Amino acid sequence: MPFWTSFGFPVVRADDDEDAELVDPQQALREKCQTKNHIEALYKKYEECNDRVNGRSKTTETCMEELFDYVSELDHCVAHSLFSKLK
Repeated sequence: MPFWTSFGFPVVRADDDEDAELVDPQQALREKCQTKNHIEALYKKYEECNDRVNGRSKTTETCMEELFDYVSELDHCVAHSLFSKLK
């Protein structure tokens, strides 16, 4: 008997079905949420900013605000149904 079982440490065993491919529910929900109009608009705004910044040789502009707006709205959309899909 391994020594850690005598200390009451939990033992985690993998499922017998090793061939089953795991799917990340967050990734699937993000793909679904990206098609919503207001999230697509935020992504387009981020891409436009990114193109503008990359098109200049000297600029202090960053696209952090646009990126944060996009990611926070995407995560907000995902959060509504993510935890109901977790086991």
